[in-house]
Amino acid sequence: MELYIALKVIWAVLLGVLLCGLAVMVGMDMGVGTLLRFVGKNDGERRTALAIIGPHWDGNQVWFILAGGAIFAAFPTLYATSFSTFYVVMILLLFSMILRPVAFEYRSKVAIDTWRDMWDWAFLVSGALPMIIYGAAFGNVLQGVGFHFSWDGQYFQDESFIWYLANPFAVMCGMLALALAVYQGGAMLMIRGVDPIASRARLFAIGGGLTGAALFAAGGVWIQFIKGFAFTGAVDPAMAATPLGGPAVVMRSGAWMDNYHTYPILWVLPALGILGMLGGTLALTMRRPVIGWWLGAIAWIGVIFTAGSSMFPFLMPSTSNPAQSLTVWNASGSAYNLGWMLAFAVVFVPIILAYTSWAFRVMRGKVYTADVVADDHSY
Repeated sequence: MELYIALKVIWAVLLGVLLCGLAVMVGMDMGVGTLLRFVGKNDGERRTALAIIGPHWDGNQVWFILAGGAIFAAFPTLYATSFSTFYVVMILLLFSMILRPVAFEYRSKVAIDTWRDMWDWAFLVSGALPMIIYGAAFGNVLQGVGFHFSWDGQYFQDESFIWYLANPFAVMCGMLALALAVYQGGAMLMIRGVDPIASRARLFAIGGGLTGAALFAAGGVWIQFIKGFAFTGAVDPAMAATPLGGPAVVMRSGAWMDNYHTYPILWVLPALGILGMLGGTLALTMRRPVIGWWLGAIAWIGVIFTAGSSMFPFLMPSTSNPAQSLTVWNASGSAYNLGWMLAFAVVFVPIILAYTSWAFRVMRGKVYTADVVADDHSY
C-alpha cells in the first residue's frame, strides 16, 4: 500500500476517533444541560448539577476544535463544501452553543428566580439542540446531500437547508444523538451527584439508553431501504484531491450495506453500539454508574464507526451529481500535509487524553448541594 493511501485511511479513522471524543465528552456536558431543569427541582440542586461538570465543560470543548481542525486540515475539500452546504445549520449550532458559556457565567450573577429560570432554559436549548444537529448531520450525509461543482470547481447548493434539518431520517438520527447525550450526562450526574439528583438522573439515563438502542436498531433497518452510493468501476485510492472527473458512482437501495457483506467483521461495530446501550442501561439500573458511563462511551464508538464503516470511502456523497461525491480518496490533503499532521497528532492527542484524565481524577468525588449553596464562588 502506498504511503499516501495509508495516510488517507489513517486520517479517516482518526477523524472517527475525534468525532467519538466529541460525542462522549461534549455530549456528556450537553446531556447535563438538557437534564438541568428535570434533575434539579430548586436552585441549589441545579447549581449542584452545574458544579458537577463545571471543572470540565470548557476543557471538553477541545474535542470540538480538534474534530473541526482535522476536517479543515486533513480533508480541506470536505471542510469547504460541508461548511458551505450546512452554513445556516452551522450558524444555528454555533449560536446555540454560545448560550452555554454565557449561561455558565451569568446564571448566578443575579439572585432572582426569573433571571435564573431564563438561563436554565438556555442550558436546555444549548444542550439539546447541538446534539440534535450533530446526529442529524450524520443522517444527512447517509442520505446524500444536494450539491455539485462546475467545471472550474465552483460549488453549487441544490437543496434547501430546511430539508437538512427536517427530513424524517435526519430527525431520527438527531434524536438518537440526544438520547445518548442524556444517557451520558445522567451517568455523570450519578457518579458525582447524590440523592435526590442521582436518582432522578438515573431514571432519565435509563430512558435515554433504551430510547437510543431502539432508535439505533430502527436506523439499522431503515438504512437498508435508503439509496446509498457505490462505485461502478475501478477506483484509484491515490487519485488527486479533486471531485472533478472522478469514477462513476451509482445510487441504489441497500448500497450502504455493501461493506458489511464484503467484510462481515464490521458487524462488531453495530453490536458494540447496541450492547453498549443495553449493557450500560443494565449497569445504571444496578447503580453502577462508572461502568455505565464507560459502556455509554463504547456505545458512541459503535454508533459513529457503524455509520463511517457503512459509508467508507464516501464522506459526503452528492445526490445531484454522484460522480462528484466527496470521498476519502478525492477530498484529502497532500501526503506532506497528512504526514506532518499525523506526527503532531501522535504527540498531542495522548497529551490531551492525559490531562483530561488527570483533571477528572483531581476533581473526583461527590458534590453536595449544601457545599455548593454555601460557596459564593460556585455556579
